[in-house]
Amino acid sequence: MALITFREAIRQAIDEEMARDENVFLIGEEVAEYDGAYKVSQGLLDKYGPQRVVDTPIAEAGFTGIGIGAAMAGLRPIVEWMTFNFSLLAFDQVVNNAAKMRHMSGGQVSVPIVFRGPNGPAEYLSSQHSQALQSLYAHVPGLIVVAPGTPYDAKGLLKSSIRNDNPVIFLEAELMYGWKGEVPEEEYLIPIGKADIKREGKDITLISYSKPLRMVEQAAEQLAGEGIEAEIVDLRTLRPLDEEAVYESVKKTNRCVIVDETWPFASVASHLGWLISRNCFDYLDAPVELVTSEDVPMPYNHTLELEVQPTVKKITDAAKRVLYL
Repeated sequence: MALITFREAIRQAIDEEMARDENVFLIGEEVAEYDGAYKVSQGLLDKYGPQRVVDTPIAEAGFTGIGIGAAMAGLRPIVEWMTFNFSLLAFDQVVNNAAKMRHMSGGQVSVPIVFRGPNGPAEYLSSQHSQALQSLYAHVPGLIVVAPGTPYDAKGLLKSSIRNDNPVIFLEAELMYGWKGEVPEEEYLIPIGKADIKREGKDITLISYSKPLRMVEQAAEQLAGEGIEAEIVDLRTLRPLDEEAVYESVKKTNRCVIVDETWPFASVASHLGWLISRNCFDYLDAPVELVTSEDVPMPYNHTLELEVQPTVKKITDAAKRVLYL
């Protein structure tokens, strides 16, 4: 096992898949000459050349459409959006072309493409550049939505995403790129659609994914110090959702808190809360609690910025509420 950063894990996945399959290429703003806005693609231009690592104009709708067309023609593009905030400019391309092409062609045309980049709140970016937009993409049939929370999961899931014959939304986070974790030196894949139990517990289920996973793990440690054993379910994939893993955990602990750094209305957390309430009703000893960002645009002031997002204290407080402590 090697201890590497999240960005290095993403880079390794892209590098290995480009070496394995000449149809894989990377396209996006500053991915080539500048080595990527967050240095994820560092060194790939020198290794694979400008035909496979392609800098684009600042025109998300344009280069997203080029990527979709290339996928329809048999290539396997990786489209990097500098942030998912900018993906909104290409939303029509993704929803009306990439996601629906297999359906509209009666299965004759597939779109094997990965859209990736940082999603969610960072720091000092204010309301237009610090949004968690996963719920928009998880809403759309035809898209796969992946949201890893560790370097290990990021590498294995990105390799699986690049090999998938359907469009994949791959959610990273700016603040995660420097996080370190153990990653095998040999090749491995992680199946899409399988959650992971990051911590075993018997008293309460904590469900999350992506960047908030670290806070959930810290909250579980604090709860353990008070004699509360929390089980952590890392969704890893939002669509398809591993409902079975969620239900098995909730049926064991009888209590559940869902942590999601997006807005609460029509969110992944709210939908999952409904699924649990519907399918595990007889097992629940308390209502399902959600810990999300506040339902407001992101403030620029750093104190307020932190206050509107999930925190370790908010998670432990929610856990104690469902435990009636």
